Amino acid sequence: MKKFLKIISVIVAIIIVYCVIAMLFFDSKCHNEQSLVINAPKEKVWQNVNSMKAFNTWNPWMKMDPNLTVTYKGKPGEVGDGYHWKGNDDVGEGEQEITAIVPNEKVATKMHFIKPMDDNATSDLLLASEGSGTKVTWTIDYEIETLFKPMKPLMTWQMNKSFSEGLGKLKALSEK
Repeated sequence: MKKFLKIISVIVAIIIVYCVIAMLFFDSKCHNEQSLVINAPKEKVWQNVNSMKAFNTWNPWMKMDPNLTVTYKGKPGEVGDGYHWKGNDDVGEGEQEITAIVPNEKVATKMHFIKPMDDNATSDLLLASEGSGTKVTWTIDYEIETLFKPMKPLMTWQMNKSFSEGLGKLKALSEK
């Protein structure tokens, strides 16, 4: 029993040291980025990223709640095009809106997360010709509070997993 308690004590001590180090030294700014080459011309890929409705056909978070409520606003494919979502605990509630567009090259958005916690982020979809295909790069930038810094590696892993899933869906949709 003493050996078991020592092992548990060492594990707890390691976790506490990790959390302290993370809160003191991890940066609060987070940047995730993932790219994928799609075997389709930019113009075809652009059709699947140039509006919030088009984005949501392959957005990996849309499937997390079958009863998700989405309300669109603005003119599709223009600055101000956006939507408000409200769903279960997995997707929460928030808004996303296009802030800049460079046709066939870039869609920039801002996000406001309302629930489960109030937060903001920016995200870009960048398209570049690569051979006969299109390289799509999806980025997101946000800040985390000091208390959540120890979770940063897990958050990065989850974001990369979601980006891979979404870009995979975009690839399948664009290569049809």
